This record gives sequence, C-alpha cells and structure tokens, in this order.
Amino acid sequence: MASVNKVILVGNLGRDPETRYAPSGEAISSITIATADSWKDKSTGERKERTEWHRISFFGRLAEVVGMHLKKGASVYIEGSLRTRKYKDKDGAEKFITEVRGDTMQMLNSRSASQADGPDGAPARPRQPARAPETWDNMDDDLPF
Repeated sequence: MASVNKVILVGNLGRDPETRYAPSGEAISSITIATADSWKDKSTGERKERTEWHRISFFGRLAEVVGMHLKKGASVYIEGSLRTRKYKDKDGAEKFITEVRGDTMQMLNSRSASQADGPDGAPARPRQPARAPETWDNMDDDLPF
C-alpha cells in the first residue's frame, strides 16, 4: 500500500526564527506559524475563527536562509512532511513532539517581493521557492539564491 506524508501550509510567523547549529556545523532553524479557519456557526449564525499553531524545522542551507530572511509577522508558504521526535524535558521525562520538517519555503510578503519591478521598469523575474536539496552533498547547487 502506498502512503504519503506531505504538509502544505500558508501562514504568518508568530515570532522570529530561532537558528542554532548542530555539532556537525549544520544549521537548524525553527519557526512557528499561525493558520486560521473561519466559519459561520449554523445554530447561532455567528462568525467564528480558530487559529492553529504549527512548528516547522529547517536544516542546512535552507535553515540559514530562513534565519536570515524571515521575521515575525511574515507570510510564508511551506511544504514539508510530518516528523515525530522524542526528547527529555528538564525533569528527565521523555516527551514526544510532532512537527513539520520544512523542505520548501517561499516568502509571500518580503521586501524584495514588494519591489516587483526591475531597475529598467520591467517586471522582475518571479522568485522560485527555496527547496531543500535532494542530497546534502550539493546543498548550494539547488537553491535559487
């Protein structure tokens, strides 16, 4: 039986990215984004809204890009997969957390996106989403930056 583990999110950052480095030197950036659902309550006719918060982790060159270019409030498009990991809290108890491992990130309202025209007034070339490379050996070759 085939299976799919794919997540697509469009939302706004709740805080600035947190970037750290593994002992190997690989960058790891974590963000939280909010997505909102709104609906009309059938019984009362009242408009309701629910906000969901999502944790996303990026690795390697994409993590560096996230850490440098994203800020609280920024709108982003993210593709990735769900991952569950185990960790120990400060009391030593084992805990589990499910988060999104980001493979693709596109800034939706960056400063460069607001400057849509090139220097000669012609429309600027659309930006491609930043993607995690297929292999981590050639990270810089796959990114459009």
